[in-house]
Amino acid sequence: MRAIVRLGWWQERRRLRGAIGGLCALHGLGGCILNVDKIDLGLPLPPAYRIARNDPQIALPKLDWWRGFRSTELTSVIEAALTYNHDIAIAIARIVQADAQARIAGAPLLPLINLSADAQRTRSSANAGGGGGGGRDRALFGTAVNASYEIDFWGKNRASLLAAQQFAVASRFDHEVVALTTVVAASNSYFQVLAALDRLRIARENVAAASRILALIRQRVDAGTASSLDVAQQESLLATQRAAVPPLEIALRQTIATLAVLVGVAPEQFDVRGGSLNRLVIPRVTPGLPSNLLLHRPDLRSAEAQLASANANVTAARAAFFPTIALTGETGLQSSALGTLFTAASWQYAVAAGLAQPIFRGGQLVGQLQLQEGRREELVQTYRQAIISAFADVERALVALQQETRREGLQAEVVRTARRAFEIAETRLREGTIDLITVLNTQQTLFQAQDTLVQVRLARFNAVLALFQALGGGWPPPIGGKRAA
Repeated sequence: MRAIVRLGWWQERRRLRGAIGGLCALHGLGGCILNVDKIDLGLPLPPAYRIARNDPQIALPKLDWWRGFRSTELTSVIEAALTYNHDIAIAIARIVQADAQARIAGAPLLPLINLSADAQRTRSSANAGGGGGGGRDRALFGTAVNASYEIDFWGKNRASLLAAQQFAVASRFDHEVVALTTVVAASNSYFQVLAALDRLRIARENVAAASRILALIRQRVDAGTASSLDVAQQESLLATQRAAVPPLEIALRQTIATLAVLVGVAPEQFDVRGGSLNRLVIPRVTPGLPSNLLLHRPDLRSAEAQLASANANVTAARAAFFPTIALTGETGLQSSALGTLFTAASWQYAVAAGLAQPIFRGGQLVGQLQLQEGRREELVQTYRQAIISAFADVERALVALQQETRREGLQAEVVRTARRAFEIAETRLREGTIDLITVLNTQQTLFQAQDTLVQVRLARFNAVLALFQALGGGWPPPIGGKRAA
């Protein structure tokens, strides 16, 4: 199966009818004309992802997919980010600008009408020569309505309007990209906060455990069954565990500051209650079919809208080679006396038609056409690259999630066995039946295993976030048992 994309196909989708229809209504058009070219991207679409089940609908992401983690605080953070994040506000402002550009581009399709009124009084010089009439005052009053209209016979203005409309739609997709990126970044930062809290808690517990062992070793020194070297080794381990706390504190506070920026507030006015990664639920998600990814990734939809805009610009550049036909007209009243201005005898009018054919522009029109064709070709290649990258993003996320899930299970077993070894070593140390090197090794193994487990769990959460982002965020709910396209 090869990807054949009809530029503007997404405008037929239910989710976009309102937005496109609104753009058309702004310009008083009877309907959008989207009969643009079909482009064969030459890309074979894979029938399924390599390690995912070939099921198009099982556990697809919901629109509010972040609620699947079952964290009230995370949901509050994301809702605040969607409301107050400045990057999202900038993207919305760009939508306003793009809509304004579409209105400006649609103006030439309608006639330009102006109302004018003027009054003037003149007096010629008596010494101007030429005989009588010098030195007399003259008055002239007038009001007129004038209109001009360019007949869009070759479709240049309509193509320019279409290009602006497509760009406005692309700006909406860009807003979705920014919103999705912000949600993922906020979620990632929140998970990092929880991971830092988990690591801090473990580090403090390790300090307490190392202090407890140090006390037992000192008791053995007093009993003459241990040496000062044993004490020094344990003190070194205890100092190492204490030294691990400040970097974790730094990471925690800096991550909270990063999260504050994402929700649009100063770090001094923001704090996180936190908790533990262990309390969160990892939502189940499957990717569906690769072909559906083209319908739901906002960056892909933005790339296609930009390609459609570039295609319309090529049409406008071609039309610039043909003549322009303009109609102008003016009607109004004119009189030398204000009292007789609004009488039938004061009425006057003028109509004109003009045709202008470019003959020689020094290569300007050819250059403009080549520029737009080059831009279109660039966007074709960009779109192809975006599709391939999107499939690769999903594959990478699926592999990472699968392996990180497996790795977390294995690392949890490492922690379980290391803790059991440490508990046995501590018990035997109290009984005086174990050498201190073994105790030291079991401590180091447990402390490192616990910290690694938190980092592996964080990596698994990040893999889930990467999969949601690779799939384009939330998907529409099913309609009649099938997902909306």
